[in-house]
Amino acid sequence: MGTLVLVLTVVKRVRLASWREMALALLCALAMGASHALEINQASEAELDSLRGMGPALSRAILAQRQAKAFSDWADLMHRVKGIGAANAQRFAAQGLTVNGQVWPAQPPSGKP
Repeated sequence: MGTLVLVLTVVKRVRLASWREMALALLCALAMGASHALEINQASEAELDSLRGMGPALSRAILAQRQAKAFSDWADLMHRVKGIGAANAQRFAAQGLTVNGQVWPAQPPSGKP
């Protein structure tokens, strides 16, 4: 979100000549935002809440489990946090979430025993 604000500020100051240039600047901002990784073992409640599909209850559950022990991998996260299965994990990973530096694997872990 900060990247978008920065781009819009620059656009306002530069006064781009056309809507095409404005659209290009917006696409660049979105692309930069999409590539931003968010580590679950370091993320704040607000950062977790910013993920689409992540509500306050799920954020709190993650933080409670993380306080006991950091998540070692995606399978550990899915095993310890009710409400995070393969579908949600993949959705959050697509938004840049990582677990212990790991991106979502091509072959998803089974997670829950």
